[in-house]
Amino acid sequence: MKNAGRKLHESESSGTIQPENELASIAPRPALYLVATPIGNLQDITLRALRVLKEVDVIACEDTRQTQKLLNHYGIATRTVSYHEHNEITRAAELVKDLQEGTSVALVTDAGMPGISDPGFRLISLAIRHHVPVVPIPGASAFLAALVASGLPTDSFRFSGFLPAKRGERRAALETVKISPRTQVFYEAPHRIVEALEDVVEVLGNDRHVVIAREVTKLHEEFLRGRAGEVLETLKARDGVKGEITLLIGKAEEGDMEAAALGRPRVQQRVEQIIAEEKLDEKAALKKVAKERGISKSEAYREWQRRK
Repeated sequence: MKNAGRKLHESESSGTIQPENELASIAPRPALYLVATPIGNLQDITLRALRVLKEVDVIACEDTRQTQKLLNHYGIATRTVSYHEHNEITRAAELVKDLQEGTSVALVTDAGMPGISDPGFRLISLAIRHHVPVVPIPGASAFLAALVASGLPTDSFRFSGFLPAKRGERRAALETVKISPRTQVFYEAPHRIVEALEDVVEVLGNDRHVVIAREVTKLHEEFLRGRAGEVLETLKARDGVKGEITLLIGKAEEGDMEAAALGRPRVQQRVEQIIAEEKLDEKAALKKVAKERGISKSEAYREWQRRK
């Protein structure tokens, strides 16, 4: 049941920043609060996030032990429950039931924003389906921090979570971004990063610009920037690689895109080819072409329409 002694002063206004003394007059409401937590440095948390963590009835954690370190640091005594990939189906249903009965819940991941490469999506979507308010409490995000400090173009980028663990699937994923006009952002495990870079060199070329962002915001934060072949040799020379890693791949250069375009059919021709060979409908064929070329379905559709 909801703790009547706690107050969550969330503003219902749109586009208005309310000072704390005005927020105090707003009635609390049960909701699912998506609270961003630090990705390394414990100081990287907002005042609003700390207040919400103190005042909700329960905190749903990817790992209660990890979250407890943060709570202990800030003297927060709110009750915690586990919510992870092994119990997400049953726990999501339990939490939504509690929310419907008036409980306020904060969802946190081990580090960063809930719902990004963690099990949070199931709970969030279930809460929305049951008309439970979902309130984002923004803050630290590993891939955004890595992107803005990478030196690669940020005007257009694509975040795709973790690269596939199997080499064949990983290379296939890299093939889809071979001539992409945007920066690509992936998470990668430290024990696989050398293999992943070897695939980048093989599929995208030795000269493709890449950045390895390692241990961002932590004591041993490091950015390795350069051509794929150079960065690969740097990592190979080390006695293993440790830490949280974000892999960023620069967009294809003009010469690469032009050369690739000469050797493959236009969107219209490829769509027609897929329809004929794989017996797919127009919509499914466009979706496949978009995935092959690392572009959005709307971009593929616009190109297809121009060439019709």
